[in-house]
Amino acid sequence: MPFRLKNAPFYFSKMMNEILEGCDEYAIPYLDDIAIFSQTWDEHLKHLRDVLERIKRAKLTIKPPKCKFAQDEVQYLGHIVVGHGKRSPAELKVKAIQNFPIPTTKTEIRSFLGLAGYYRQYIPMFSVITAPLTDLLKGRNKKGKIKWNEECTKAIELLNGKLTSKPILHAPDFTKPFILQTDASDLGYGVVLAQKVNEDREHPILYISKKITSAERKYLTTEKECAAILYGIKKLKGYIDGQTEFCIQTDHNPLVWLKRNVGTNQRLLRWALALQAHNYTIEHKKGKDNLNVDCLSRNPLNTH
Repeated sequence: MPFRLKNAPFYFSKMMNEILEGCDEYAIPYLDDIAIFSQTWDEHLKHLRDVLERIKRAKLTIKPPKCKFAQDEVQYLGHIVVGHGKRSPAELKVKAIQNFPIPTTKTEIRSFLGLAGYYRQYIPMFSVITAPLTDLLKGRNKKGKIKWNEECTKAIELLNGKLTSKPILHAPDFTKPFILQTDASDLGYGVVLAQKVNEDREHPILYISKKITSAERKYLTTEKECAAILYGIKKLKGYIDGQTEFCIQTDHNPLVWLKRNVGTNQRLLRWALALQAHNYTIEHKKGKDNLNVDCLSRNPLNTH
C-alpha cells in the first residue's frame, strides 16, 4: 500500500485484526504494534509462537531490534503496563505535560488540554481541576489572547502533581461486581469505577468527571447527587451492562432510598425510573471514607 494515503491506517488495522482473529484473549494489535500477554511462561511461549506463525502466513516480516520479548512491563500507547493488569502514565509523556510552556493563546490552551486529557482517567475530578482553563476558551474569538490568572496556574500545578504521584489503575475483572463511587458539588460531578480486592480494600479502574453547567448548578443537593449517578452510569455503560448486579456508593444518605421512595420530586421520579433498567444496590459511604471522589469536588484547586 502506498504511503501517505489517508485510508492507509484503517486498512492496515483491518488487516492486522484479520490476521490475529481469534487471538483476542492474548494479543492486541494497534497498527504495526502487537502486545502479547499471558498468565504463565508456558502459555506465553505458545501464544508467541501462534502470533509469529500468523505473521509468517500473512507474508509479513518483523524487525527483531524493534521487538521486546519476555518483559515484566511494557510501554504501550503512552501507558506503562505491568503484571496483574496495572497501568500508569508513561514518564516521557508526563514530562511533556510538565514542560509545556504557560499557554498565552486559546490554541495553546487547547493543545495543553489535549495532551493532559489523554490521562484524565488517572485524575479524579479532571474536568473540575481544568475548569479555570476551559473557562478561558469561552467567547466567539477562537484564537485570541487570554487573560491568565492565579487559578489557572494552580490548576496546572495540581494536574502536574497528580501525574507525578504515579497514579496506578487496574484492569477490570468482568467476573467480579463493579462499584460506582459518586459525588457532586457546585463545581462538578466525580465518579470512580472500582472493584474490591478484599473486604477492606478497593482498587480504582478509572476516574471520570464533568464540570457542572449553570443549569445543573441550580439543582437541589439531592438532585445533583443523583445526576452524578446518572452521569456515571451513562459513561460507564460498557462496563456495567450485563452485570448481574453492581453497587453504587454515595456520601448523600437520602439517595439510599432512591429505589424505594423518592417522594414527589418530578426530576428524581424521572431519574429513578431511568435507573430501573439497571440491577444495582445503593449504599451510603461517609465522605471521609469516600475520598476517591469527595476530596477534589469540595476544594479542587487547593488540594495537595
